[in-house]
Amino acid sequence: MKISNRRSRRAAVAIALGSVLALTATACGDDGSGAGGDKGSEGSGKGEIVFWDNNGGVRTDIWKEIITDFQKANPDIKVEYVGIASTEYQSKVDTALQGGGLPDVGGVGAAMAAGFAAQGALEPLDDRLSKSSLSGKLNEAMVESLKSAGGGDALYSIPTSANNGVLYYRTDLFEKAGLDEPTDWDKFYEAAEKLTDKDKNAFGYTIRGGAGSIAQALDAMYGQSGITSFWDSAGEKTTVNDPKNVEALEKYVGLYKKVTPAADLNNDFTKMVAQFDSGTIGMLNHNLGSYQDHVKAFGVDKFRGIPQPTGPGGKRVQVSNPVDGLGLFKSSKNKEAAWKFIEFATSHEENSKFNKSAGQVPANNEAAKDSWISEAEPTKLAAAALTDGSTTIVQLPYYLPDWNTISKTDNEPAFQKVMDGQTTAKEFLDSLADQLNKAQAEWNEQKKG
Repeated sequence: MKISNRRSRRAAVAIALGSVLALTATACGDDGSGAGGDKGSEGSGKGEIVFWDNNGGVRTDIWKEIITDFQKANPDIKVEYVGIASTEYQSKVDTALQGGGLPDVGGVGAAMAAGFAAQGALEPLDDRLSKSSLSGKLNEAMVESLKSAGGGDALYSIPTSANNGVLYYRTDLFEKAGLDEPTDWDKFYEAAEKLTDKDKNAFGYTIRGGAGSIAQALDAMYGQSGITSFWDSAGEKTTVNDPKNVEALEKYVGLYKKVTPAADLNNDFTKMVAQFDSGTIGMLNHNLGSYQDHVKAFGVDKFRGIPQPTGPGGKRVQVSNPVDGLGLFKSSKNKEAAWKFIEFATSHEENSKFNKSAGQVPANNEAAKDSWISEAEPTKLAAAALTDGSTTIVQLPYYLPDWNTISKTDNEPAFQKVMDGQTTAKEFLDSLADQLNKAQAEWNEQKKG
């Protein structure tokens, strides 16, 4: 169900949370016509299940390899693979929620968990996980990210991987300038300034001003302020406009055009990565996904990818790392077999195999210790940062029906006005906080109802 405005979205979630979403059809494990209101059944644990890959094409080969492994270990279960492009996945599930055709198992990342769960589409997995061979073996930060994303009351997706934020920097340029590695924010700002020589078209940093800018700005804010929660202790008021965050954003936005190209105002990740790889930029914030692009541009000797800079007290704070996972659709008529597949796919060997192919951080703690991790240093360091106690994750409110609208449609253009001086960081964050507080109040009311 694609909803085009806020009122419609809120109404849809209210209906879902009120348990009056009465869609009826049979489930995908049976004849492939499951819909959002079906309760499904455990089934025999044998037969056919359907799996929807939420990154079809990109991850098709590795998923088919995992499915082959699973079917060898479980010859009485057949998995039908359906690869769906990431850009089409949300609408595909929304359509099936209304008209039928939901799978037994599907990719459910943090950004989608709340919407699917609110419409009654997903099976809570806490009990299954606690009784399974995976109990105690999954990265706690990733589990918590997905639980929080689903609304906080239940776990609706078993994590497979995290695509952590990374600070990439040019080691050759740092060495030439006599700079220390940018492991904390003071060193980051010092390097950004010293590596800038506008006459030579050289800049210390590239800032994200276009699509995706809000998440990166929040990362910089909370990383510098050291604030570790998105909401106050009552869960009612956001901390985004805390004076420490305002000060942090002012400093971060102050980089624009001073130590960054003017074109950064409209940069999405593609332009930002290409600009860094052109060789004139000293530092870039992105995720693990661009590592191979940088290897192609510089080899492995002229750059490094390290975890985000540390802040007050040497602690690292970052906003929710993008976590992907596998969800069990409630309409499945063969939940036992579907759960077997999820449990198998996130086991040590298979989760390691998947993340080696994807270049991401494994959710399975044993997989995160495998030797291949050392081959891609940013992945190794990111995995360590999530498990060694050095990093605190600020959970973003993906569960809010208005989150995507607030964080993208409404405020990406507003953030550009801060960058080019049309409004202040405080005005921007106060406005953002007002929108978030209203959305949170509505969510809290819906939960009470």
